[in-house]
Amino acid sequence: MWVCSALRGARTLAQLQRGLLPASSSHGPAASSYSSSAEPSRVWALVYGHHGDPAKVVELKNLELAAVGGSDVRVKMLAAPINPSDINMIQGNYGLLPKLPAVGGNEGIGQVVAVGSSVTGLKPGDWVIPANAGLGTWQTEAVFSEEALIGIPSDIPLQSAATLGVNPCTAYRMLVDFEQLQPGDSVIQNASNSGVGQAVIQIAAALGLRTINVVRDRPDIQNLTDRLKNLGAEHVITEEELRKPEMKNLFKDMPQPRLALNCVGGKSSTELLRQLAPGGTMVTYGGMAKQPVVASVSLLIFKDLKLRGFWLSQWKKDHSPDSHHVIIQRSQSEAGGETDQRDRPRKAPQDAFLPQTAPLLTTSSY
Repeated sequence: MWVCSALRGARTLAQLQRGLLPASSSHGPAASSYSSSAEPSRVWALVYGHHGDPAKVVELKNLELAAVGGSDVRVKMLAAPINPSDINMIQGNYGLLPKLPAVGGNEGIGQVVAVGSSVTGLKPGDWVIPANAGLGTWQTEAVFSEEALIGIPSDIPLQSAATLGVNPCTAYRMLVDFEQLQPGDSVIQNASNSGVGQAVIQIAAALGLRTINVVRDRPDIQNLTDRLKNLGAEHVITEEELRKPEMKNLFKDMPQPRLALNCVGGKSSTELLRQLAPGGTMVTYGGMAKQPVVASVSLLIFKDLKLRGFWLSQWKKDHSPDSHHVIIQRSQSEAGGETDQRDRPRKAPQDAFLPQTAPLLTTSSY
């Protein structure tokens, strides 16, 4: 779901929820120059003054836009998704909570309208995304500090740009930080048709890694399987198939995975652990089943498996801002040329690592 031009003219949250649409694919007119002495304008924003049920605490408000100071950047929001982390933040049960009252939205794509006299890295017309969570992207326009924004190319799909800063970066870091994987190695993950899951598939394919992708069964499972394989997935299996003894047949022609990526928890995470090679690592980055991770004592002792967690916001706190910029660049450029897919990276689809359609926006649809 999207928050963008639908804000204009919306009067209630219910109206907004029924009418969330992506912005036009047109990039719009070129941004004009701006004088810091110009009269402040009014903008629409989705604001919450206390934590609780988003349907009850979020209000559509008409706010006065602050004047642009020396290091400020005025941004017109082009599109912003609604993701589980946005909802969790409003509910008050997320790991990072902004000062209240706050504007909702952690992701989005905006176009620079004006810059202050001290701004050196951005100019009117540039596309920008938030550098960190909690910026407040659910508004038609906003004034942010230059350091709160990251400039990106304006020639990539709008929806891809709006969701570039979290899911692909999370996927990339998990693939490279926990196990030293080489082309031909395998990775297993659940929630494989989530935003992160699809980014994992595409990045892994470009790195020459083989993926085992677990999804929930559904009537259109073949359509989902075909779509994920088109992104680069090697195997797509259901949660039920993951639990069957026949799973061992999968590893007759491919190595057992040394890395498992868990976004579900509960029985699903236990089954991922069972498939890991000795000494392997399971990284948990979500808990959509709302059940704890249960690890077999025998697996921990006799296979020496490792349990780790990952949260992109914490990673960014521990690294320089430039490091996050590099991840975004790698997420756009990692795909190489067409090669022999048996032992070298496969050619990734066009716009590799960038979410292609709205269903890729959330980690709740797996």
